[in-house]
Amino acid sequence: MKHFASILFAALLVSTVSAFSAETANPALTYVDLVQRLTDLEHLATLPVPGEKTAQFSSYDRASRYDETTGKYIHWDANGDNNGVIRKEDGKYVLAEMNGPGCLWRIWSAAPKQGHVRIYLDGDANPAVDLPFAEYFSGKQAPFTRPAIVHIVSQGCNNYTPIPFQKSCKIVADENWGAYYHFGYTTFPPGTQMPTFKRELSPAENAALDAADKILGHCGPREFPSGQRASAEGMLAGHGSSGTEPGGAEAITGIRVRFDPPLTATDRDLLREISLQMQWDGEGSPSVWAPLGDFFGTAPGANVYRSLPCGYTEDGWFYANWFMPFTNGAKIHFVNEGSNNHRLTYEIYSEEIHGDLTRYARFHAKWHRDAFLPTEPERQIDWPLLKTTGAGRFVGVMLHVWNPRGGWWGEGDEKFFVDGEKFPSTFGTGSEDYFGYAWGSPVLFQHAFHNQTHNDGNNKGHLSVNRWHISDQVPFQKQFEGDLEKYFSNDRPTRFASTAFWYLAPGGNDPYSPVPVEERTNYYAQPAVKKVPGVTEGEQMKILSQTGGNPSEQDMTAWPGQWSNDAQLWWTATKPGDKLELALPVAKAGKYQLLAQLTKAVDYGIVQLSLDGEKLGPPVDLFHKGVIATGELDLGTRELSAGEHKLAVEIIGANPKAVKSFMFGLDYVKLVAVK
Repeated sequence: MKHFASILFAALLVSTVSAFSAETANPALTYVDLVQRLTDLEHLATLPVPGEKTAQFSSYDRASRYDETTGKYIHWDANGDNNGVIRKEDGKYVLAEMNGPGCLWRIWSAAPKQGHVRIYLDGDANPAVDLPFAEYFSGKQAPFTRPAIVHIVSQGCNNYTPIPFQKSCKIVADENWGAYYHFGYTTFPPGTQMPTFKRELSPAENAALDAADKILGHCGPREFPSGQRASAEGMLAGHGSSGTEPGGAEAITGIRVRFDPPLTATDRDLLREISLQMQWDGEGSPSVWAPLGDFFGTAPGANVYRSLPCGYTEDGWFYANWFMPFTNGAKIHFVNEGSNNHRLTYEIYSEEIHGDLTRYARFHAKWHRDAFLPTEPERQIDWPLLKTTGAGRFVGVMLHVWNPRGGWWGEGDEKFFVDGEKFPSTFGTGSEDYFGYAWGSPVLFQHAFHNQTHNDGNNKGHLSVNRWHISDQVPFQKQFEGDLEKYFSNDRPTRFASTAFWYLAPGGNDPYSPVPVEERTNYYAQPAVKKVPGVTEGEQMKILSQTGGNPSEQDMTAWPGQWSNDAQLWWTATKPGDKLELALPVAKAGKYQLLAQLTKAVDYGIVQLSLDGEKLGPPVDLFHKGVIATGELDLGTRELSAGEHKLAVEIIGANPKAVKSFMFGLDYVKLVAVK
């Protein structure tokens, strides 16, 4: 750890000095400068220069557009995000084109294939990169070979190798290139001198990539060979606070916090009751306010992970490596709004800062739920991560999702509006794509720039993801709005809570206020499960025999309140002629009306139901374009003896319009006594 921390500290120091001088006194950036941006946390704190802009080309659904005439957003929830392109040209697909000077920072895809993707730079007729799209992420093609810079996590393909250009960049794809893409880039002010990327790098350039890869592959809390440290160990009393107030012109460069005993993922309320608050330069309200676990990039509870700016280590230390400057003192306080006492240790590291202090913005981090929701009816799907005004840089977000009924919560795209844009200059293809993975995978992963730190399983219950914009930070001069499309409503319930991280010039507007503790902890109660009284649940029926297929219980919480017990018996992998026999218990002999609720969907079959070998009416066609419950079907009246009876299901076929999977779903059977 010491060896890594020293490398990290030195790398950040060197890259800050070189990159800053390059953009001010001498606007020229070398390839080494650009590579060092991958790990340069101090650069994030510098105010953006006019003409600096970060944006993204992606395959978002082009049906989404802004109508200049009416001022309305059209098809704003369009969701065919797999293959949008700028145009088709000479039999090829133009995926992106931009004018320089600039740099590609991030290439991502969910399904890259063998069709070539070519990157043309500065008007050259020969591409600087010409590879099958899948090879951009394979780790086999130089210089895209560093595993922390080029990596696949939970099915998401990521390449953070900088690709700079001076005049222009055009990205063209062959047929069979794949599906889904992001190309994130920054353009710099006119006059900035940039190298033109070549795959054949110099020894110094390769060494810079190797050094960045080492840092990004071994993230953790910094150790400081010099500088100042304020530390405390003791009891944080219920409804009490503890902290430190450094003076002068300094920068907080490291925060570490540890509880005794160490916390776990189950300590949800505790980490929401304790907040971290920071005020810079005598300001009246905090620039940093967040529940403790959320500030360190993971919630609910304490979840072990490591990233470049923050994390939670195996030995119980939360850490944050953000560069947080101030010129006239600061206040850093831990505030406990719960009633219990907690023993904790905190360490806060700071360094003196010199030179032109006006070059720095102030660090902000704010937690919220549903703040500043859009008022335009056509934009109701946009859930704001951050709205702020002034000059600064957006550098990351942590999102906690409470999704107790399951189903894929993250279909929505990210949208970043910069400096009053009517149409976002960043428009994504899905929430998981923004966070660096793909296909809604519930598999946990950790990386320097993006993480899934918690998932209760199959995206149901609690989950936590984060994304850090380091090289691809988003500068703004006047205002910034970052949204994430939210397809599921709060009433479902599916609820979001986010902590946004950004830098803002002194005097800018941070509109977020601290949130009362009762609103931080009381929104993730498990919803009540609806059960129809007096029925035999299909998923609980004993299976007597089957000739094929796979009967199992299916969770139906994605359709709240429509299926009794939020579940059904689901029979899959079937074919015509397959039979399934279930035990139907009858408590008392008598005459009964038989009722049953089944499921309809696009891939369900036609079935014949029977009881004790006698058909229960005609076959039932279960085809429907969406997933719906049938309502109670009347299967007739029978005299039944007490004991166990055989309810049989036979697959007869499928509707001509159906996907031929021949599935079957049984919610429940109800016996109604007939007098």
